[in-house]
Amino acid sequence: MNDLCVDVGFNSLIKKNEVLCGDNVSTITCEDGTFIAVLADGLGSGVKACILSTLTSKIISTMVSENIDISECVKTIAATLPICQVRGLAYSTFTILKILPTQEAEIFQYDNPDVIFMRDGKNVELPYVSMNIDGKEITHTKVKLLENDTFILMSDGVIHAGVQAGGMSYAFGWERENIVDYMEIFSDVGFSAKTLCSILLDECYAKYSGSPGDDSTVCVVKLRKRNQVNLLIGPPENPDDCDRMMSLFFSKGGKHIVCGGTTSKIAAKYLGKPLKVSLDSGDDPSIPAKGEIEGVDLVTEGVITMNRVLEYAKDHIGENALYGDWSYKRGGAAEIARMLFDEATDINFYVGRAVNPAHQNPDLPINFNIKMNLVNELAECLKKMGKRIKVSYF
Repeated sequence: MNDLCVDVGFNSLIKKNEVLCGDNVSTITCEDGTFIAVLADGLGSGVKACILSTLTSKIISTMVSENIDISECVKTIAATLPICQVRGLAYSTFTILKILPTQEAEIFQYDNPDVIFMRDGKNVELPYVSMNIDGKEITHTKVKLLENDTFILMSDGVIHAGVQAGGMSYAFGWERENIVDYMEIFSDVGFSAKTLCSILLDECYAKYSGSPGDDSTVCVVKLRKRNQVNLLIGPPENPDDCDRMMSLFFSKGGKHIVCGGTTSKIAAKYLGKPLKVSLDSGDDPSIPAKGEIEGVDLVTEGVITMNRVLEYAKDHIGENALYGDWSYKRGGAAEIARMLFDEATDINFYVGRAVNPAHQNPDLPINFNIKMNLVNELAECLKKMGKRIKVSYF
């Protein structure tokens, strides 16, 4: 897909009084660049449903990645799933999304709500054809993709939000067309797939009045242009390497973030521009104020700010409960998070190994376990978000 890549984010609400989710999402990226996502919803809820959906999503995603025909996938699932002794059925719904390196997407659906497809911030209804495989009606469609095209896969718990007792008054649930209207507001403003997923699930949770009557799973897949961001933190171990480090950093395309007081002074000197420090810490007084250097997109304090970014990153690859903080705040940590999580697909870290004596103070409230560990942890989190990461030390 050349300069385009797949951005994916998924999460679930678990049915009240259950420990395990009865829905499951499995994703695979093949060697040739083909991307596959399978969302499965097992019969019932709890442990049995979890087993059914997990088997279904894993088996189908593996078989589809091997280019095995969908009919064989369905037959294999039917022959593999354990029979429920109460209902006498082996059943799991599924949605398959396959994105080819040729920028063409293929969708197969069985008993899940229809995939929502957004283009230029508007819903586009795709033409489906039906096929009967072993008595199961499977719907199928193909679509040629453009940059920022977005797919929203979901289990039926999402469209049932509000029906169950305790939920808001929706006679027929939060129907698909209502979800389309809601997500059109957010789909074209630059949010990552994970953030779009969280926005939808948060509203679903509200429709259930905080007590989900069914497992509810959302998987958002977005085709986006590759975007590079470069982050510099810490002066080099050898002061003679300052110019080399700065030259390599500023020669890279994309946005540039400089973190740390000493590092900012070195960058300002290299560029021949003044370093301006704001006295306004924005809307988060716990994070030091930002700075400004002409030619640099963002200038922040170092370890305290990056520690908060790491906190956001760890949450983002999990529940993403803190996305409301970094999505809208004006502080340095929030701005870095937006650039790395929402904007960037490729991130280059330039890390100076010089030791800051202030960071060795055992009385400091934050664990300053050398900035290398901080960057390494953040890099691992970003890799789990699907980012391409390169770390260079000086």
